Amino acid sequence: MKPVCVLGNGQLGRMLRQAGEPLGIAVYPVGLDAEPEAVPYQNSVITAEIERWPETALTRELAIHNNFVNRDIFPRLADRLTQKQLLDRLHLATAPWQLLANSSQWPQVFANLGELAIVKRRVGGYDGRGQWRLRPGQENQLPADAYGECIVEQGINFSGEVSLVGARGHDGKSVFYPLTHNLHEEGILRASVALPQPNPALQQQAEQMLSAVLDELNYVGVMAMECFIVGERLLINELAPRVHNSGHWTQNGASISQFELHLRAILDLPLPTPVVNTPSVMINLIGTALNPQWLALPLVHLHWYEKEVREGRKLGHLNLNDPNAASLQHTLHALAPLLPSEYQSGLAWAQQRLN
Repeated sequence: MKPVCVLGNGQLGRMLRQAGEPLGIAVYPVGLDAEPEAVPYQNSVITAEIERWPETALTRELAIHNNFVNRDIFPRLADRLTQKQLLDRLHLATAPWQLLANSSQWPQVFANLGELAIVKRRVGGYDGRGQWRLRPGQENQLPADAYGECIVEQGINFSGEVSLVGARGHDGKSVFYPLTHNLHEEGILRASVALPQPNPALQQQAEQMLSAVLDELNYVGVMAMECFIVGERLLINELAPRVHNSGHWTQNGASISQFELHLRAILDLPLPTPVVNTPSVMINLIGTALNPQWLALPLVHLHWYEKEVREGRKLGHLNLNDPNAASLQHTLHALAPLLPSEYQSGLAWAQQRLN
């Protein structure tokens, strides 16, 4: 099988490499500043763990590589403006939005979108960065350089957040995991819960929405779609053209992980629907040093990224899965004393989702 080069050498590239090893697929995560001659890209299939990248000697070479899968799709989805325009053209529901070009628009923005405006940088913002929640009178909190570089959305009163992770092959066939329920705090994913039998109406709705995007773009590989639940329908929040944090539970909770599924798709290998038989929980480890006592709990799978510990940094995650939801709840309860206070709301939320 052809080797795979991953543009970006963070934790997603690392986990793609780990997923390739049992299949005999050589996966090379590469830094953006790597010298082209040091990267075996000529006869490789190219993918990426990030949506946007600066121009470097390496990225200039890859930009003309015939085997860079989805190469022209990344910049289109990395810009929230062009991403929203795509969703509008496909008549897929999102929060009402508009481009925020200058400060004189604020009266019209609040009149059209309501009293809570969510401002997001068109490119680059993630994990709560580059985003602002503004009400009338708070407009001066937005940096002057944001105008023209941001979109503004209506603040949505939603009952829950879910994501759908799916993959499309070269033959146009798509497969999906069950919907994942997510808890975000301050814009950062804290915990995810996936159940083997999701709400069938929401699952069908999500699959139809993501299928429309995948087919329109002729996309190949894994894509994630984050949504708000509003009543009986879904509103698309964002698309991620790559493996995704909310799909990490698949490493231990599905017959094929999202990382293996992505490699299968881009290499044109068989792409069966992954089998999910048990509930799963994923807890993000953010700014917290490694605690070996987590491993004393038999249902806990630790995935550590070997990064320097810094506040707000994703350093790893814990996956838990078991056929018995009560056993998962018991383990989450036992895990609580082993994690700092900021994790407690996420652990309690996950226990409640398992009811």
